[in-house]
Amino acid sequence: MARALILGAGFGGIATAVALREQLAANDEIVLVDRHDDFAMGIRKTWAILGISPIAYGTRSLASLADRGINVLQGTVTQVDPGTRSATVDGSTIEADVLVIALGAEHTMEAVPGLVEHGHNAWDRAHLDEVHGLVDAFRGGRVVVGIFGTPYPCPPAPYELAILLAERFDARGIDADVSVFAPVPIVLPILGASECVPLDRRLEERGITFLGSHVATEVTEKTVHFGSEEQLPFDLLLAVPPHRCPSVLVEAGLAAAGGWVKVDPATLEIGHAGVYAIGDSTAIPLANGMPLPKAGLFAEKEGLTVAARIAAKLSGEAPTATFDGQGACYIEMGNGEASTVSGDFFDDPPSVALSMPDAQQRAAKEQFEMDRLAHWFG
Repeated sequence: MARALILGAGFGGIATAVALREQLAANDEIVLVDRHDDFAMGIRKTWAILGISPIAYGTRSLASLADRGINVLQGTVTQVDPGTRSATVDGSTIEADVLVIALGAEHTMEAVPGLVEHGHNAWDRAHLDEVHGLVDAFRGGRVVVGIFGTPYPCPPAPYELAILLAERFDARGIDADVSVFAPVPIVLPILGASECVPLDRRLEERGITFLGSHVATEVTEKTVHFGSEEQLPFDLLLAVPPHRCPSVLVEAGLAAAGGWVKVDPATLEIGHAGVYAIGDSTAIPLANGMPLPKAGLFAEKEGLTVAARIAAKLSGEAPTATFDGQGACYIEMGNGEASTVSGDFFDDPPSVALSMPDAQQRAAKEQFEMDRLAHWFG
């Protein structure tokens, strides 16, 4: 009997666990660890904030994965030892034949002075009800969606949030000025300026100001301060906080302070036998020098690659599955429409484009969620 230990039950971790269960022998053990007891996709954040659809509608209990033969353990990972393929969870050490690290990224609101006191984390499930209440009660003024650091999961999402906020306020007759700032010069650098035009135009149509190359240094009451003496006043600040690799992985020597876990782009191996890392805790450099965006579909495809390689090795075969760097991410553009950022991110240079918005892609976004929840949880 072999044991596969998967740390993190997010998009990548669950995809890996389910795929392994489908490919491994019945007596092989799959252990999935997460500090939460349920799962919901990140695409639900905007829907929950705007009151479009509650987070609960897309939430599933991790315990239900036991019915599929996956051993789910709720707890906090406090230590990882890649040399022994083991992890300590709430004081107990679990050893395994293969280890898959899928711990995601941590939020660091405290990294920007004043952000905790004066901003609201729009990227954390724990704060979505609070943020929804603030948006629901908003009766006018300036709303700022602030990107306080890169990289962060789902690069198009802050612009989606801004567009849907502006649409909601317009529909309710609320006089609101919506703006977005980011430390990068254009909305989606992976696309290049010319490919950003459909999104730029939609922001402009909604009267949303984009402030590029704005690095926030401090937040005081109702004001964001930048590196120069420039300031941006607000009445409501919705933050995409700085993200970092989980400290437990830095302590394990798997990432440098301020960096991310380095992996083989094709195999997701990290240089220790039988150890892989996938999803938001990793960094895969692209040919243009940018990192592979942090997105759910990439974590899923990485997990499927890892599962196939593990299954092959445990059966005595040479693994052939590789991650190809192809993927996509939806962005809602208002008017019941969505666009898709998609392409071959491993191409040189990356061949990535933003499609024109339509209603079919908005429906496809919903189907994307439902298909995976149905496959994973039944």
